[in-house]
Amino acid sequence: MAGLPRRIIEETQRLPTEPVPGIKAEPDESSAHYFHRVIAGPQDSPFEWGTFKLELFLPEEYSMAAPEVRFMNKIYHPNVDKLERICLDILKDKWLDAMNNI
Repeated sequence: MAGLPRRIIEETQRLPTEPVPGIKAEPDESSAHYFHRVIAGPQDSPFEWGTFKLELFLPEEYSMAAPEVRFMNKIYHPNVDKLERICLDILKDKWLDAMNNI
């Protein structure tokens, strides 16, 4: 992990010790900027029984720049474009350095 921004190192080290229920996150073996995420569908929603795979990329400028997130499986949702990218303002121009938890 040498050469990585301190924020990425700290957040990566927290992944196994502070897991979020329903979410699994693993760093990619080839790049510490890529993470594989698996999210269980939320209860009482049309996605309740689903398991969703996502790819998360942290740019070199992270945490001053937002991560890039996209689904690896097809999903229909108003905030997901045809390339399976999540389209939310907090992942674009409304991103704040205070947001964290890769």
